[in-house]
Amino acid sequence: MRAVLDYCTGGTKRQVKAGTLVITEGGTSGHLYVLMEGKLEVIKGDMAVATIAEPGAVLGEMSVLLGQPHTATVRACSDAVIYEIEDAASFFKQEPDVALLVARMLAQRLNAANTYLADLKRQYADHGTHLAMVGEVLQSMINLPPLEVSPGSDRQSDPRM
Repeated sequence: MRAVLDYCTGGTKRQVKAGTLVITEGGTSGHLYVLMEGKLEVIKGDMAVATIAEPGAVLGEMSVLLGQPHTATVRACSDAVIYEIEDAASFFKQEPDVALLVARMLAQRLNAANTYLADLKRQYADHGTHLAMVGEVLQSMINLPPLEVSPGSDRQSDPRM
């Protein structure tokens, strides 16, 4: 995602100290963040689920694209430099190349999740445990009806979730 760094103009470059919350789960900002240097931690509930140290990593994109609250908290693990784009929805419209980069990144994540879930389903198919529900999760991901969006409309929370 280093290519995103080429588009970091017109926003705000911020220094964040270790321990600073960049994004709060359940909050809404409409902002997009790009890691320039340092290390960030993604926290879902009270569980750290990922560490991000790659310059150009994008944060807050799911909230912006879905028009929903942030799905996780992001906290600086070390002193870091981030780039903040305040009106991310407009930014995506003005910079379709960035929107395409983010779409590819999200498609890669979805592919990895699908591959992992399919492997879990295969491994635990005969165990009759709660992992048997993985098939239902995969089916629901594939059959989730598309969200109807009118350009420029105010979107409500997704009732399918």
